[in-house]
Amino acid sequence: MTTTAEPATPVLTPRYTHRQILEIIAALLMAMLTSMIATSVVGTALPTIVGELGGQNELSWVASATLLTMTASTPLWGKLSDLYGRKLLFQFSLVLFIVASVAAGFSQNMGELIAARAVQGIGAGGLGALTQVILGDVVEPRERGRYSGYLGAAFGVSTVAGPLLGGFIVDASWLGWRWCFWVSVPLAVVAFVMVQKILKLTHVRRKTRVDWLGATFLTAGSAALMLVLSLGGQEFAWRSGWTYGLLTVSLLMFVLAVWAERHAVDPILPPRLFRDRTFVLTSLAGLLVGVALYGGIIYMPQYLQIVKSLSPTRSGLMMLPLVVGMFIASVTTGRVVTRTGRWKAFPVIGLLVVAAGLATLSRLHVGSTLWLVGTGLAILGVGLGMTMQVLILAAQNAVTRHDMAAATSGVSYFRSLGGAVGVAAFGAILTNRASSEIIRLARRNHLPTGHGGSLNNLGTPDAIHHLPAAFQQIILEGFDRALQAVFLAAVPAALLAFVAVLLLKELPLRSARRNDQTAVAETPQV
Repeated sequence: MTTTAEPATPVLTPRYTHRQILEIIAALLMAMLTSMIATSVVGTALPTIVGELGGQNELSWVASATLLTMTASTPLWGKLSDLYGRKLLFQFSLVLFIVASVAAGFSQNMGELIAARAVQGIGAGGLGALTQVILGDVVEPRERGRYSGYLGAAFGVSTVAGPLLGGFIVDASWLGWRWCFWVSVPLAVVAFVMVQKILKLTHVRRKTRVDWLGATFLTAGSAALMLVLSLGGQEFAWRSGWTYGLLTVSLLMFVLAVWAERHAVDPILPPRLFRDRTFVLTSLAGLLVGVALYGGIIYMPQYLQIVKSLSPTRSGLMMLPLVVGMFIASVTTGRVVTRTGRWKAFPVIGLLVVAAGLATLSRLHVGSTLWLVGTGLAILGVGLGMTMQVLILAAQNAVTRHDMAAATSGVSYFRSLGGAVGVAAFGAILTNRASSEIIRLARRNHLPTGHGGSLNNLGTPDAIHHLPAAFQQIILEGFDRALQAVFLAAVPAALLAFVAVLLLKELPLRSARRNDQTAVAETPQV
C-alpha cells in the first residue's frame, strides 16, 4: 500500500492587519454577546413566565437546560470545526441559536420552553468555544493579548446587560416576556451577516475525523453530572437514589470516555493534552475560577434585592463596577502581554485580587453602604479581567496548532463545569444557611417559625418587604449571613486556582506564523 508523505516543511500562514483583526473580532463579539445576553436575560422574567405557562415544579429546568447542553457540547465543537471548518460551524451554531430563540418565544407550555432552551444552550456552547478558537487561528499568541481582552470585557458586559434587558422587557407591558427570546433574533441575524461578510478564514485541509464513540460517552457523562449539579437539592434531595444513580452513570461514562479516547484515531480531547502540564493546570485553574466566578456573581443580585431592597433594574446597575473593572483589567492586561510577551504575573496577581474581592463581599451586612458593595464588585472584576483570558491564551500557546481547537474547547469546558459546580454548591450553602439562621434568630427573639407559611421559605423580595417589621428583619439578617457564607466559601476556590497558576511554567509566547505539518493553507480574502 502506497502512502503519501506529509510535507516536511511547515507552511506559513498569512498575517492579518490590525484593522482586519478588529473587524473579525467585531463580528465574533456581536455573535457572542447576542448569545450570552439571551441566555442570561430569562432570569428576570422567570416568575412572569411561570405565572402564564404554569409548571412551577419545572422552573429550575428553564435555567438548567441551557447550562447543561452548553457545557456538555463544548468539547465537541472544537473537533467538528477541525473537520468542517471554523466559519461554517460558527454560522451553524448561530443559526441553531436563532431557531431555538424563536421557538422559545412561541412556547405554549414549560416542556416546549425547556426543549428550546436546551437547543439554545448547544448553539451558545458553539459560539463561546469557537470564538476563542477563531481568535487563535487569526492571531498568534504573542499578539493575541491585545485582542483577547475585548472578549473578557464582553463577558462582563453581558453579565449586566442580560438581567437589565430582561427587567425592562418584563416591566414594559406592551412587550411581554416572549420578547426576552425574540429580542436576540435581529441581533443574531446582524451577527450572521457580519460573520459572512467579514470572517474570511484561511482554508485549511485537516486529516481528521470525529470520534463519535468518545463524544457520546463524554457528552453523556457531562450531562449526567450537570443534571446532579443543576437539579440536586431542588428536584430531588442530595442524598437520594437520583443523586447516587446519576453520579454512578456519570462516573461510568467518563471511564468509558477515557477508554474510547485512548483508542481513538483522532480523539475529541486527545490524551496527550492531559500529559501537558500547562493544559492540565490551566484547565484546573479555569474550573476553580468558574466556581468562584459564578458563586460571586449569581447570588449578588439577591443580596441587593432582598437585603438592600433594590429593584431588579437598580440591582443590575449596581453590577456596573464589576463590568468596568473587568473591562479595564482585560484590555490593559492584554496590551501589556502583547508588548512584553510576559503573561504569568497577571493570573497570579489576578487570582489574589479575586480572593480579596470575594473576601470584601463576605463582609457585607444589612447596614453596608452601596459604596462598599461597589468596591467589592470592582475588585472582583479587576481580578477576573486579569485572569480569565490569559488562562486560555496560556493553554493555546502551549500546544501545537493541530491541538489548538481541542485545547481551547477543553479549557472552556472545565470553566463551564466549574460554574455549574459553583452554582450548585453555593446554592446549597445559601439555602441551608439561610434556613438555619432564620430559625435560630426567630427562636432567639421568641417568634414563631411558621409565620406566613414558614420562615424557611424566603419568598420573593416583594413578599419579604411586606412582612411585619420583626419578621422582615429576621429574614434579612438570616439571608445576609447566608450570603456572607457563600462569598467566603468562594475564597478557597480562588486561592486554589492561585496555587495552580503558580505551578505553571511561563512559556514564551509564540510569534512565528506557522501551521502544523498537516495543514495546507491558502491566502485569505479579507
